[in-house]
Amino acid sequence: MLSYFFGGSTSGSKNKDLPKLAIVELREQINLLTKKQSHLQTQILKQENDARGFLAKNNKNLAKNSLKKKKIYEGQLVKLEGQMETLEQQLFSIESANLNLETMRAMKQGAKAMKQMHNGLDLDKVDETMEQIREQVELGEEISDAISRPMYTGANEVDEEELDEELDMLAQEAAMGEAARQTAGTQRVSLPSAPSDKIQASDKQEEQEEEDEDERALRELQAEMGL
Repeated sequence: MLSYFFGGSTSGSKNKDLPKLAIVELREQINLLTKKQSHLQTQILKQENDARGFLAKNNKNLAKNSLKKKKIYEGQLVKLEGQMETLEQQLFSIESANLNLETMRAMKQGAKAMKQMHNGLDLDKVDETMEQIREQVELGEEISDAISRPMYTGANEVDEEELDEELDMLAQEAAMGEAARQTAGTQRVSLPSAPSDKIQASDKQEEQEEEDEDERALRELQAEMGL
């Protein structure tokens, strides 16, 4: 710890680590004083118990000596606790200062990064870029409107009255055609039917031909079988 107060290099790297080293050494010293505090408290309690024991044996001189030692230990304990309080306050201050230092370093690094990102940019360039973007958006909307607009010109316009007249003519032609078909259906002439006796003779002839064909097929089958 003495090397921290009286010696050591003052180089940049060590100066950067000084707060951390100081915090470590202060904590070590506080731990050491805490152990000393526990020892003094034990000695104070021991001397008080010894004084009680000597009084019980009616030995006032030894009891008085124990009380004197107790007072000495109590005085040392008061001084020790004062030192501990001072070290704890200093430790708290250094930790707070170190935290502020690290925060400032981080903020400085962030500012450096932002400066690097904004390098070459200014408000005029940003406004110019935004204006170009707005112009392109407006141009895109105009192009979209132009593409979706119906491509009807004067040459392609249709007279609605002319369409109605043509539609009426088609309806009249359809009605006349339907009337003509109905008239032709009523005037259709029935053809005379064939005489029934001729039809019966034709049926008998077909039956005779079928029987002759069956008999011929039967004879051919018998011949193949040798009957």
